[in-house]
Amino acid sequence: MPTTYDAIATQTLASSASSIIFSSIPSTYTDLRLTFSGARTGTGAYWVRFNNDSSVLYSQTVLYGDGASVSAGGQNNADLLEFSFFTTFNTIPIFTSIDLFSYSGSTNKTVLMDLAKDNNGSGYVGKYACLYRSTSAINRIDLIAPTNNFAIGCTATLYGIKNA
Repeated sequence: MPTTYDAIATQTLASSASSIIFSSIPSTYTDLRLTFSGARTGTGAYWVRFNNDSSVLYSQTVLYGDGASVSAGGQNNADLLEFSFFTTFNTIPIFTSIDLFSYSGSTNKTVLMDLAKDNNGSGYVGKYACLYRSTSAINRIDLIAPTNNFAIGCTATLYGIKNA
């Protein structure tokens, strides 16, 4: 990562788990980036939630494709953001990056996400534009696997971005 990125924390799962949580996030950066690489123990979606807030303050629009077709979707007034919007994921690993801009400011939070999945030669890519309509600073990020679990070896790293 560029020198403007500080690795705040990394978690690599030694056993399967239904969530990966980053808490006590310092407010000393301008932006955050969370990267995730890993798979599921079965099928299901991946979700992200901020500040353990299950209020319906989340909205997202997604554009995705599989090499043969392109589609779009979205959700408004949701209680979390899905970063596997176009398909349920399984034991094939995915890579996701989640960028949170002005995360410690007193305005609503803009979030951009990228996702890639190989799927053994027939993969997917997705781009997400999201909004978390809260003026509270983000100090906790939960990655959630509501059905089945994140598999052993999943790795998530939270970076603080200086002077963005």
